[in-house]
Amino acid sequence: VNNIITKRRAEIIFQNAEHFPENTQIAIAVITNGKVNYYGLKRGNDTISTIDNSDNVFEIGSITKVFTSTLLANFIVNGKIKPDDNINDYLNIPFNNDIKISFLSLANHTSGLPRLPSNLDLTKADPENPYKDYTEQDLKEYLTKFLEVQDKGKYRYSNLGAGLLGYTLSRIGNTDYENLLQKMIFSKYDMHNSTSDINKIKGNPVKGLSSNGKEVPNWDFSVLAGAGGIFSTAEDMAKFAAAQFDTLNTETALTREITFEVNKDMAVGLGWHILRSRSENLWYWHNGGTGGYSSSMVIDTKTKNGIIVLSNVSAFNPGRENIDGLCFGLMKTLDGE
Repeated sequence: VNNIITKRRAEIIFQNAEHFPENTQIAIAVITNGKVNYYGLKRGNDTISTIDNSDNVFEIGSITKVFTSTLLANFIVNGKIKPDDNINDYLNIPFNNDIKISFLSLANHTSGLPRLPSNLDLTKADPENPYKDYTEQDLKEYLTKFLEVQDKGKYRYSNLGAGLLGYTLSRIGNTDYENLLQKMIFSKYDMHNSTSDINKIKGNPVKGLSSNGKEVPNWDFSVLAGAGGIFSTAEDMAKFAAAQFDTLNTETALTREITFEVNKDMAVGLGWHILRSRSENLWYWHNGGTGGYSSSMVIDTKTKNGIIVLSNVSAFNPGRENIDGLCFGLMKTLDGE
């Protein structure tokens, strides 16, 4: 094991990973003062062994929302839209009750939109691929007929909101979400193994596992891809972290500006959740979970430290919290604890 994994870090990793099912893979990037080291592990035959999986492809789930907000920041920096503009003015759709929704409110979860659209019935959807059949037509029907907001201006985490943001930006850009990502983010930061199109996955895709370790299909987010549709690798995600450390990058800086205070411990930027660490530095964090995968990423732009954890631990695994536990546990060791 490389020397970046101290005894304390090894303990944190094993404590958090020991109860996951056979064939669980976890890919970790440990970023110290901007320098990246990778650590991978796989569970098999009741033991945990280290493997080199930094370029293996996982679903990153809701960390996708940070990328969707980075696209928004790109549009803002390039003067195409303003954060307080309403998406109504850019979509040729009559919104139910003429409800107005701003770009900013979609990126920081204050739009009042529910977690999921009311016309996406999870009891009728395929539990192994719940978003797959939710089409652009369904989204338009939702906006015109069923749109309702509640507690507008308060924090209310919404997959629908992030999906709607991705959809609106692709309409403005006159292309699809995947194209926007490739053009504005993935090609810019050399993220060659990242995509939101399952058919474009290069490299080694890791099979998602259910909570009891059976292989499950990948999720297809279709029109709501902006909420959770990206596949990536620990290496590519470390490049995205490096873009956060670049002080001249106005676009990533914009995503990290505090736009809403949720409570005394947490604020939101555009996409990022912003936490105050014990060292008083701000930590920028997001996690993700789908039927077959869980992920967590936290960075500190002052120290240029960060931890990225990608795994094929199901979001429905009772121990999925351990993926965040692993991420924060390791981050604290970089913070000198």
